[in-house]
Parts: sequence; C-alpha cells; structure tokens
Amino acid sequence: MTNEDVLDEFRKSDALLEGHFVLSSGRHSALYLEKARVFMFPERAERLCRALAAKIKAAVKEPFDWVVSPAVGAIIPGYETARALGVPAMFTERVEGTFRLRRGFKLAPGTPVVMVEDIVTTGLSSRECLAAIRAEGGRPILAACLIDRSGGTADLGVPMVALAQLDIPSYAPDALPPELAAKPAVKPGSRGLA
Repeated sequence: MTNEDVLDEFRKSDALLEGHFVLSSGRHSALYLEKARVFMFPERAERLCRALAAKIKAAVKEPFDWVVSPAVGAIIPGYETARALGVPAMFTERVEGTFRLRRGFKLAPGTPVVMVEDIVTTGLSSRECLAAIRAEGGRPILAACLIDRSGGTADLGVPMVALAQLDIPSYAPDALPPELAAKPAVKPGSRGLA
C-alpha cells in the first residue's frame, strides 16, 4: 500500500481535513487526519491494518507476544493489526496524566512487544506508551503507525515502521505562518477529554 493509497482511504472517509488545527502534541497544522472517520468503516480499518501488519512482519527480527497501543485513538488500529498478526492486543490509558496498563492487562517481565500507534507527529504519545510498556515489564522491539506525519523525523527510541510517511508541516503556537494564524483554531482529537 503506497502513501497515496493510504491517503485515498482518508479521502474516501472525508477524513482529510483542511483548516487550522491544534494537534494533540500542541503543535498547529493546516491539515488534520481524522482517523476516527476512517475507523468507522471496518473493512477500511481492516485493509489498512492488514497492510501495516505486513510491514511489521517484514521489519521484526524476533517473535513477539503482544501488540500494545495508546488509548483512545490507537485502540482500533492496535486491535486490527494484532488480529492480522495473530497475537493479542491491549492498550494503555492515562491515569493521572500518565499512560498505564489497566483493566487487568499485564506483561510478564521481558515480554517482547510491538507498539502500534495511529498517527505520529512528534512521537510524544508513542514515547509515553513505550515508557508504560517498559514500566510494566515489557520489552518494546518495534513501534508501528498507520501514518508518520513527521516525515521520518520523530525519534521514538526504538525502530519504527509506518504504513505511510508524510511530511505535513506543523508549527509551534508562537511560530504560526500568517495564513494559518488568520484562521480560528480547532482542537479535534481525544487528548484532554474527561
């Protein structure tokens, strides 16, 4: 699946949005990928995650036991990718601002884990999820995402594969281009929801 194929799945779901958006990283962008609209369609989510699973299989050098994803946005792609890989899935949730395993999820010490994310911009949520995996005894061997919008610049501290890699500019709040600053900002996504 090419970058254009992945973007086409977003276009067909009316999930490629233009405007002024505040991303979960706190950075601003003129383009937002509303993955929840893509995941509304099970066949679309399955197709994307099956393709991501194939990239994971090609990249891993050792067997792994689990796929772990950060809640909320990556629960569906984590589950679908795990299903395509034939391994179980679990997810981390924020507890007092920090990702943790809950709901009886546990990792045995040294358990090899692949972390699956939806979209990476700066990698903040991914690094937090990887830290939670380590804190729970897991050993992250690979990170994977549907879209890396950093253009390959996000450093997660482990190897990362992306189904699509895009270079979509994002800006610090105090460094907005005038054309973006002139538009009202919208904060989509789930971070910060109670």
